[in-house]
Amino acid sequence: MTSGFSRLRREDLLKTACEVIAERGFGHTRTIDIARAAGVSQALLFYHFESKDRLFAQALTYAARQHLHSLEHIEEAEGTPLERLRTLLRLSSPAIPNEGWRLWIDAWSEAMRNSELEEISRRLDSRGRLVLRAIIEAGVSCGEFKCDDPDASTWRILALVDGLAIQTHAHPKVLTRRKVNTLIRTAAAAELGLSPETL
Repeated sequence: MTSGFSRLRREDLLKTACEVIAERGFGHTRTIDIARAAGVSQALLFYHFESKDRLFAQALTYAARQHLHSLEHIEEAEGTPLERLRTLLRLSSPAIPNEGWRLWIDAWSEAMRNSELEEISRRLDSRGRLVLRAIIEAGVSCGEFKCDDPDASTWRILALVDGLAIQTHAHPKVLTRRKVNTLIRTAAAAELGLSPETL
C-alpha cells in the first residue's frame, strides 16, 4: 500500500512539474516553484528526485510516456492507414498552442546542453517517425497512398509540424489555427498523392 501511494505521489509531482516547466520554462523553473505548486516541501521533492536535473529529466520522461501511450493507441487502431494518418496529424497538430508543445519546444532547447534530455527527446521523436512511416508504408501497400520514399516523406512532414509548432508558440499572432492545419494537410497530401480535402 505504501509503495502504491508513493508511486501515485511521484506521478502527481511529475505532472505538476511538467505544468510548471511548460509555463515558466526549464531555465526559469526552480524546485521551490514546483514544490509550491504541488503543495509539498522541497525536502519531499528531493526525497523523490535527488536533484533538480533528475527531476527535470523524469518530468520529461513522464510527458514522453503520455505521448507514447497516444502513439500506441494509433498503432493499435483498426482503421485504415488514411484514418490512422488523420488521427496522428490531429494529435500532432500545433494549431492550438498548448502546454505539451511548450514543454517539448523548451526541452529541445535544453537538449543541446543536457545529454539526458537530448536522449529522451530523441527517443520520442524517433518513435513518432516510426509510427508515421509505418502508416505511410501500410497505405502504399494497400494502394491508399502513393509515395516512393516513406522515410523521406516522414521526415519532411514531421519537420513541418515541428517548425510550425515553434512558430505558433513563439509568434502566436502570425498564423491562424486554420492556416496551420491547412499547411500540414496540404504538405502531407502532396507527399502521399492525396488531395488536401482527403485529410
